[in-house]
This record gives sequence, C-alpha cells and structure tokens, in this order.
Amino acid sequence: MNLYDVAKPFLFQLPAETAHEGVRGLLSVSQGTPVESALTRRYRVRDERLHVDAFGQSFPTPVGVAAGFDKNAEVPRALAALGFGHVEVGGVTAEPQGGNPRPRMFRLPEDRAIVNRMGLNNEGADVVGQRLHELERPDVPVGVNLAKSESASAEEAPDDYRYTYEQVADGGDFFVVNVSCPNSEGFRDLQNRDEMAAILEALVDAGAAPLLVKLSPDLPDPAIEDALELVDEFGLDGVVATNTTTERPEGLKSPNAAQTGGLSGAPIEGRATEMVRFVAERTDVPVVGVGGVSSAADAYRKIRAGASLVQLYTGLVYEGPSLARDINEGLLELLDRDGFDSVADAVGADL
Repeated sequence: MNLYDVAKPFLFQLPAETAHEGVRGLLSVSQGTPVESALTRRYRVRDERLHVDAFGQSFPTPVGVAAGFDKNAEVPRALAALGFGHVEVGGVTAEPQGGNPRPRMFRLPEDRAIVNRMGLNNEGADVVGQRLHELERPDVPVGVNLAKSESASAEEAPDDYRYTYEQVADGGDFFVVNVSCPNSEGFRDLQNRDEMAAILEALVDAGAAPLLVKLSPDLPDPAIEDALELVDEFGLDGVVATNTTTERPEGLKSPNAAQTGGLSGAPIEGRATEMVRFVAERTDVPVVGVGGVSSAADAYRKIRAGASLVQLYTGLVYEGPSLARDINEGLLELLDRDGFDSVADAVGADL
C-alpha cells in the first residue's frame, strides 16, 4: 500500500473540486524545493524507447497531463516531476471566468469516472500568459489549451481566440484549439465548419504553431471528417481526440451519472480509442489520444490505434501520483512483449 492508498479515502470524503484544489496546492508548494527533486527521482522513467518526436517537439515519454488539471499554469514543473512527458495547461480564455456555480465536479467511483461542468473557470489570458512567461520551465513540452470566452459571440470568437494566443504565445511549446468544451455556452456552434475555419484562420494568421485542434467524441462522423479537412487545409500540426462526452454509456452504476456535464474516465475509454483510430486513418498528422487512460494497457491501445501521445486526468484521481511512472514502465513491458523497439514503432500498429 502506498501513501495515496492511505490518503484517498480522506480525499474522497471532500467535494471533488475541493480535493483537487488541495492536491494542486501541495504540488505548487513542492516546486523549486527538494521535494520536487525527490518526486523526480521516484516517478520519472528514463528510457529512450519511450521517446516520441511529434509536431516539432521532443517528448521524453508519450504520457501527458490533459487540459483541465492545471487550468492556470500553476504546477507544470510538479507534474513533470511526477513523470509526465508533457503538460497541457488551460483551457485559457481571453477574459477571466469564474465558471459555473458549485458543485460542478462529481466523482463516479463505481464507474471510475468523473462528471464535470466547470465552465472553463480560469484567471484569463493576461494572468496565465504572464505566469507562463515568468515560470521556470519544466524540461518537458508545455501545451496551452485555447478556449473561447463565454462573453464572445460566434462572430467575435476568431478575435477572442487570437487575443488569448497572443498573450500566451511566449510560454507555450504547442497550442490546442478547444472548440469542443461541453460545459460552456456557445461551443457547439464552433464545431460547424465555417465557424471553425474562421477561428483557425485567425490563429494561423497570428503565427500560432505548432497548432492542434481538440475534437468532441459526440461529433458525428461527417463532422469529424469536415474538421479533418480543415486540419489539412490550414496545415495544422495535430489532432487531440477527444474531449469529455455529454452522452452516458449504458451500465453506469453511480447516481452521479445523472449529473449534467462532461463525462470522463473509464466509461469513455473505448469510444475515445475508436475516435483515435478514426482520425488516424484519415490524417497524416500526429494524434493525441485522450479519454479513459488509467493503465499501460489503456495507453497502449490508443498508441496501437494511431496515437503518438496520450493524455490523462481522471486516472490521476483514482490511481494517484504514481500513475505516469506505472504506465511508462508498463509500456516498456508491452513493447518488449510485442517486439517493438520504441513507442514510435508501435504507433498505428493496429491500423
């Protein structure tokens, strides 16, 4: 039994968002201290077989932290110390936002899942951009998730996204256009081809690169294909698949499944992996697989389905701080089992 096994019952007695804030606070105070160095020694796995090159960036491992965990870019160094090969901060909006009323995050322990309707609460592009500028950078890539301010109309969205990018441009190694948040007003319209094209045009014109787009698992196949045509048209550098889902798969056991918001965690693992495969079969750019990753087997399925990188968030809640290390060590065993020399060699093996 590790320390998290002891702490988890107490954390789960707290509201989910309160527990998350407490954990993030502990990570924050660890940065720049001997604790950070101790975390690095304990959790980081160094092996060239895990190394991935994607969209011009070098990733020491394929396992990263998804957007939503570190909304305001407060703990990327601590997350890197836990063994993650990259950290995506945000979503960041042009204007500061308080998000939706609490409670707005709910555990589904029987399903190893979370429902959230956070509403893109963040301190805004000016504050996050300044923090990224002043931050002593981790030695792994930092991505910035760009989202639309709730106050911005669909017509104002391109300028809104562009402003956010310009404020955070110096602090990010790659940028992810979030047009698929299910918990904030006006995002459904942004997934229409014309609206998405206008946003991408504004960001490409502003020089945003490497630039990826994050898609919803709730999009019908023709809409995904439209989005992928725009990826090619604008020369984007990658696709993140997927965001949380508003759908509820059959068989969920937790009463909190009835809460409104985006579902993440184990119940969406299969759907997310299917979407990784769907996207990878239709584009040549790297795919970042997100959704239900809580083990090496989960990560490996997405890699074999076409994901160059994977991200997680909900898995941390249920598995604790050793998760990146456990996945990376497990991936090495799976690569050996199947005769692959590296993660890169396994990408798309099942296509």
